[in-house]
Amino acid sequence: MSYDTVVFDNDGVLVGRTSFDVLRKATEETFAQFGVTDPDPDHVENMTVGTTPRQVDVVCDEYDLDRETFWRTLDRTSSLAQQEEARAGRKTPYGDIDTLADLDAAMGIVSSNQQQTVDFLLDHFDYTSMFGTAYGREATVKSLDRRKPNSYYIDCALADLDADSALFVGDNESDVRAAENAGIDSAFIRRPHRRNWDLNVWPTWEIESLDDLHSICSA
Repeated sequence: MSYDTVVFDNDGVLVGRTSFDVLRKATEETFAQFGVTDPDPDHVENMTVGTTPRQVDVVCDEYDLDRETFWRTLDRTSSLAQQEEARAGRKTPYGDIDTLADLDAAMGIVSSNQQQTVDFLLDHFDYTSMFGTAYGREATVKSLDRRKPNSYYIDCALADLDADSALFVGDNESDVRAAENAGIDSAFIRRPHRRNWDLNVWPTWEIESLDDLHSICSA
């Protein structure tokens, strides 16, 4: 089939991923801003990746922190750290992103990263005009439940783009599941960090490069 709309995950698909060490340091800095200079390492890790609202509650109860204020600060600190990685040339777009310029489809972005980060990267790398819409998370605890595999942000993007037949491109199993939850097809991209990854889900397509989308969208 052909697709009139393609929506992309951002980190690991359009731009390189951020080092876990960078994100963990941002979490430690956030704790320090609230006077917590020696947080439990498990709490640091839980607040760095895959955080759930319940984990935020547990951590904030432990250190007597306001959950929304803490999370908003953590999101901002993490976003600023990622912005610095981009400015320093350590977080860059993949070389094949330029092949999307003549893709005959409306395009959007849906990321589980912060909206602030997504907006910065689009502007910094000057590819804002390529995408008709771009969603990241709001700086709220509630947004954690809207991350993929929840299709919430994909649904928003598809509505913005007035999609008829859509494809979602990602590099995680949660991306494939999110596409399924949105009722659309998926493409799993085998970036270097996923070259030998064993999938436990079944994407509609597996691709090696964004350039492969030209033949898929016109199939």
